[in-house]
Amino acid sequence: MKKNKTQMPLDRIEKEPRTQSFRSVFKWGAIDKYKNPSQGFWKVIKKELGLSDMEAQTQADSGGDRVDNSVKSNISSEDILLFEQIAGKENLFLDTYSRLKYSTGKSMEDILNLREHRIQEICDLVLHPRDKEDIIKIVALCHSKKIPLHVYGGGSSVTLGLACPKGGVTLVMGTHMKRMVAFNETNRTITVESGMMGPVFEDLLNNAPEKLNAKKQYTGGHFPQSFEFSSVGGWVVTLGSGQASSYYGDACDLVISQEYVTPVGTFKTKEFPASATGPKVNDIMKGSEGCFGVLVSVTMKIFPFYPQSAKAFTFMFPNFEKGRDAARHISQAGFGMPAILRLSDPEETDVAMKMYGLEGSIPDRYMGFRGLKPKQRCLLMGQTDGEHRFSKNVYKQIKTICKANQGLSLTGYPMKKWYKGRFSDPYMRDALNDAGVLIDTLEASVSWDHFNDLYSAVRTYIKSYPHMICMTHASHFYAQGTNLYFIFITKMQDIETFRNFQRGIIEKIIQNHGSLSHHHGVGRLMAPMMEQHLGKEQMDVLKALKKHFDPNYIMNPGGLGV
Repeated sequence: MKKNKTQMPLDRIEKEPRTQSFRSVFKWGAIDKYKNPSQGFWKVIKKELGLSDMEAQTQADSGGDRVDNSVKSNISSEDILLFEQIAGKENLFLDTYSRLKYSTGKSMEDILNLREHRIQEICDLVLHPRDKEDIIKIVALCHSKKIPLHVYGGGSSVTLGLACPKGGVTLVMGTHMKRMVAFNETNRTITVESGMMGPVFEDLLNNAPEKLNAKKQYTGGHFPQSFEFSSVGGWVVTLGSGQASSYYGDACDLVISQEYVTPVGTFKTKEFPASATGPKVNDIMKGSEGCFGVLVSVTMKIFPFYPQSAKAFTFMFPNFEKGRDAARHISQAGFGMPAILRLSDPEETDVAMKMYGLEGSIPDRYMGFRGLKPKQRCLLMGQTDGEHRFSKNVYKQIKTICKANQGLSLTGYPMKKWYKGRFSDPYMRDALNDAGVLIDTLEASVSWDHFNDLYSAVRTYIKSYPHMICMTHASHFYAQGTNLYFIFITKMQDIETFRNFQRGIIEKIIQNHGSLSHHHGVGRLMAPMMEQHLGKEQMDVLKALKKHFDPNYIMNPGGLGV
């Protein structure tokens, strides 16, 4: 294929990774699916990063080499036989590739290591448990033998949450433990095993009349960008959040009950809608990231599905402050919330205009005429959900608030265009990395009164590095505040330089009243800063829980900083 000056190099991208290669581990998503940045986006990247045509065509190592079966397991042959007797020989794997695959997530650090063919912090043995009884026996054996135990859901962790610094065993939940346990239309709940993947979960609910003999269609309301490649259990144990969280709630809001296998016993929390029986163990276990036990099943809220009632909207504001004020007023007005609400800062807005080929277009010129200038204007878009009259009223109120804050309606078209690429955009990272371009994210929750401080401090820090793109948006809204999601693009490839840069962003977040994480969990990326963030007293509570549930400290060692 002939390449022009702004075209992405394609010869190593649009082909399936070699079987058992490093690339097959770090590649995002479906093995046969690819996505290159649009010409407009690639043009922005080349210009802002100062890439010459030659640099733009130079590719980083594609990770095409096979993973040699060269890393010895540290589990004894006697113990391996005991695990085999529990789970079956066909569900036990000792080869280096399998152990690497299930000990690696999708963080930038994971990817940089794999592109350099570095194998580190992998488990010693992989097991695919068939049911709860298998897990009870595996946990008991690991506890008695003091063998570290980890849990793998969908593998989409971006916080080093799957690493195994002390080796041990990794349980892969999605192979067998992905069944529906119960459906209760009267209570509007569904119970599933923790390994069920997002699309299967949502398909069951959307097609509930046919598949579950229900009277209505339903939705789970949880759609993270990793939706296609994340598990229901993973959402819960990492305190995830989806794009429609402003209406349906974050994962922690959706959980009714959980069932856990821990080293000191098995329990299932009650399915009451509310109770006044002291601090709730159900809440304690949310976000526990496998440090206290293995989540085997979870009961989740479900909601009526009204796809025909959804209304998309898009508004352009003259500056970020006006857009922020409109979003805050929407969140605090009390008429209900849109399912999706997303506010882009000026840099992200300009990149979006160029990505979609709108720069210099008639709509672009019209916006300029209306005082909506590049490098100042910002985009607010979203979608209302729910019963028809509810959705219609929320839509009407949003239009009123946006217009009062000088927002210009661009109809729902840009929102619909964004939605089409929502789940495919992560595929672009592989293509950018192949061209030597790094793209990564960090996010934080922030109250409205600290919004400006956090945004300015983090953005100033990121932009202090040369040749740096920093796009920022807020995409989860509450009456008390929102989140800020920073996307940075750079040529940085040295892993130590990247670690220092990333740590600097996290420090700025903490210093400016942001949460350590909003919806990506803790993992080993955030664990070293948990005590600094929460304080010694709260960390002592978590450590006491760890000591109770896991007296031999085998469950996800080092997770949560406990």
